[in-house]
Amino acid sequence: MKRVAYGVVILALLALMISCAPKGGGKQQLAQELHVYNWSEYIDPEIYADFEKEFGVKVIEDTFASNEDLLAKLQAGASGYDLIVPSDYMVAIMIELKLLAELNYDNIPNFQNIWDKFRDPPYDPGNKYSVPYQWGTTGIGYNLDMFEEPPDSWAYLFDPAYASAFAGKMSMLNDSRETIGAALKYLGYSLNSTDERQLEEAKHLLIQQKQWVKTYDSEGFEDLLAAGETVIAHGWSGDFFQAAVEAPQIWYVIPREGATIWADNLCIPKTAPSQYTAEVFINYLLRPEVGAKVSNYTWYASPNKAAEKYINAEILEDPAIYPPAEVMDKLEFIRDVGEATPVYDRIWTEIKTE
Repeated sequence: MKRVAYGVVILALLALMISCAPKGGGKQQLAQELHVYNWSEYIDPEIYADFEKEFGVKVIEDTFASNEDLLAKLQAGASGYDLIVPSDYMVAIMIELKLLAELNYDNIPNFQNIWDKFRDPPYDPGNKYSVPYQWGTTGIGYNLDMFEEPPDSWAYLFDPAYASAFAGKMSMLNDSRETIGAALKYLGYSLNSTDERQLEEAKHLLIQQKQWVKTYDSEGFEDLLAAGETVIAHGWSGDFFQAAVEAPQIWYVIPREGATIWADNLCIPKTAPSQYTAEVFINYLLRPEVGAKVSNYTWYASPNKAAEKYINAEILEDPAIYPPAEVMDKLEFIRDVGEATPVYDRIWTEIKTE
């Protein structure tokens, strides 16, 4: 009897332990705060509020202006971020530098909603370290009132016959790879060129262009355009579309020579204090309705196939956001240029200090 009673007690204690143990996805395992390092104006703030309401986790966001700024912050020892949002080529660099944690997809079942074409990307085979967040293009935003026809060529930014007319009314991204890449595309080269002669040619083109450039800006270029301080701007598609909601004189075009296609990604730094909570948040962002809410706010295309039915038709049906095949063929991802990286860094410094 004693042995039976003892066994009953043990079983009861085990049952109690199991009932109190954290469940997969349960709040018991979640951190109180989630620290996100993101691009500015790149998520509907309501998403953070809704996540906190459902999971009890307060999301705290800091923002950066370029992939290089993000990398520099992590390399300088920043260790408090749980989730970061690097672009494709920067994911490859961070993997090489061993800055990212491998993802546990047991906590991200909604990855099944991602389009096939965004799975197993060249910058992160097998999506070991990254989940695609948004994708878009880099091209030209402009004031409709100032152009009879869309400025659908990089010539409007680089050819003196066009660009000189916009002296002091033009902005370029404060981003070495994007801006040097735009010059390379105008010259007929790959934006991932490692040919030093081609890069020097792009450098001289950008130095010549500098006399017409009002500012190099990656955070408020669309606001400058909306305010009339510029009439033409180099920038990311969604930022212009988002600004156009309040400033309908703004629109965007992909240059006919080709341009950048990019995918920004959700990644977890290896030093993240709360990897599990970050994975729960990634999974939340991959819900179809939430993924659509991101795109309806940013005006960028979503890699979340299941989100399509919730995305506003004016976004889904716009060829500047979801380009047709013939345009897609001329777009390039920015890739890690390896040993040519110091050459790009030197050229960018010379351009900015000239």
